[in-house]
Amino acid sequence: MPEPLNISTARVALVGDRSPSVRAHARIPNLLDALTQRDQLVLDAYWIPTQDAESADALTGFDAVWLVPGSPYRSEAGAIAAARTAREQGIPFLGTCGGFQHAVLEFARDVCGLSGVDHGENQPEADDLLIAPLACSLVGHEGAVKVEAGSLAERVLGAERTVERYHCSYGLSPAYLDVLRAHGLRFSGVDEAGDVRIAELPDHPFFLATLFQPELAGDGTQPHPIIRALAAAAVDHAAKGSAPTLA
Repeated sequence: MPEPLNISTARVALVGDRSPSVRAHARIPNLLDALTQRDQLVLDAYWIPTQDAESADALTGFDAVWLVPGSPYRSEAGAIAAARTAREQGIPFLGTCGGFQHAVLEFARDVCGLSGVDHGENQPEADDLLIAPLACSLVGHEGAVKVEAGSLAERVLGAERTVERYHCSYGLSPAYLDVLRAHGLRFSGVDEAGDVRIAELPDHPFFLATLFQPELAGDGTQPHPIIRALAAAAVDHAAKGSAPTLA
């Protein structure tokens, strides 16, 4: 199918260790096709293994970074480097599930100065866990998320409540919420118990991370609004050569 006319093609880095056994990975190609056909948002997507993402120039020339599910990643350092590059260079960023966890881990270490915090899945014996085992696993779970009014997440979703699907067993330790907030990270979505499910950076052109997996929404034929918003931000970045503004 020919690409739509007058539409910029955006280069998007899919950072993660691609596997046919990861349901989110299997759905992404169809979601990309649907973005082109339904929304005229054309993405030229490249899978970048987390080990390759450790390289300083791994994300050069990309219009968006999508740190996809599938943890434990082969390289924690590569996942963190991808989040850091997107944050520091103003590249549109989406982190989902493990991508959420590692984006927050990068922010805690590099912005908040919490160099000693760890991810419980990667370092289960560590004393200082920023990302800790959940009291109840969310693998296969579906639940409501309350979204903060006026946030990027609320503008993208068009609602202050959404029901989302999960496939994870680790989440953000509440002990660090205040210091993360104090350094500029906004927690814009929580579950019904008040536990963080969405994070964003208000001073970044487009930086959104969700503990849930928007890849798993519906039957996989229609992109979730969050995925559509990342695609729009990437296309805008490609067209303008600068940071996008969400309408």
